[in-house]
Amino acid sequence: MDQSPFARQVTDGVFGYVQPDGSWWINNCGIVAAGDHTVVIDTCATERRTRALLATAESAGGAPVTTVVNTHHHGDHTNGNHLATGATIVGHRKTREVMVATGINTYENSFTGNDWGHLELRPPEVLFDDRLTVHAGDVRLELIHPGHAAHTTNDVLVWLPERRVLFVGDLIFNGGSPFALMGSPAGWRKALDLVRELEPETIVPGHGPVCGPEAIDVVDGYLGFLQKLASYGKAAGLTPLQAAREADLGPYAALSEQERLPANLHRAYAELDGLEWGAPIDLGAALADMVTFNGAPIRCFS
Repeated sequence: MDQSPFARQVTDGVFGYVQPDGSWWINNCGIVAAGDHTVVIDTCATERRTRALLATAESAGGAPVTTVVNTHHHGDHTNGNHLATGATIVGHRKTREVMVATGINTYENSFTGNDWGHLELRPPEVLFDDRLTVHAGDVRLELIHPGHAAHTTNDVLVWLPERRVLFVGDLIFNGGSPFALMGSPAGWRKALDLVRELEPETIVPGHGPVCGPEAIDVVDGYLGFLQKLASYGKAAGLTPLQAAREADLGPYAALSEQERLPANLHRAYAELDGLEWGAPIDLGAALADMVTFNGAPIRCFS
C-alpha cells in the first residue's frame, strides 16, 4: 500500500487530507481554501507529518494557513499545532483544559516506532463550549460539540452545511476499531445520532478513507457490541482482558487495531458501574491490558 498522504478534493476548495493507513497516530486532516488565507482542520502526531500537511495546505489553498481547528485533544490531532506559527488555534474549552493538564503524551510503554521529531505543546487559544461559526471565504464551518463525552470529552464536529461535508474527527474510524477509552460508548452512540441528523453526504473520518454516511452504522454497531460484551463479561466475573480474549468479534473481526478491545472494555465496565460519561479511569491499567492483548508494544508508523 502507498502510505503517502494526499489531499482529496471533496467539494470546491475543500480537501480531505488523508494519511494511509489510518492506524495508530496516523490521522486525517482537512483543508479549506478561503482565498487570501487557508483553514486547516487538525494537525498531525509528528513534526515531519505536520510539516508535510502545512506545505500541502498552503499549496492547495494558495494562501498561508491562518486558522487551525482541533477536533479533540489527542496528540495525533494536536501535536503539530505549534508548527502552524502564523495561525490561530481554535478548539473546545475542554480540549485546552486536557492539553494543559496532561502535556504531550507519547505513551512510550505502549507504542513503539513513532518518529516524533521536535514537539511543543500548543493548546487552542480561541475556545468555545457548544457551537462556533468560522467563515473561510464563502465556506461556512459550523463547529459543534455534542454536549457530552463521546470519543473523548471534547469532540468537535466541523460541519459545512452548504456543502453537506462533515469533518467528523474520531467519531468515525473508517476500517479501524473505535477507541472509547477516554470517552463513553453510550455517549458516542448518542453523538452518532447527531451525526445522522446533520445528513452529511461526504464524511472525512479521523482515520481511514473518505466515506459516506454508511460508515456511521458500522461504528454504532461496534459500540453496541462492546456494550453487550461488557455486560456479559461483568456478569461472568471476567476482567476486561479476559472478556476481550474470549470475544467473538463477528462482523467486526475485519476491523484493524483489535487490541483496542480490552481498553474499550475498561471504559464500558466503568459505565456499567455507574461512572459518569468521560469521567477519569485508570488509563495505565487499560493501556497495559491492550499491550498484553497485542503481545508486545504496539508498532506504529508515524
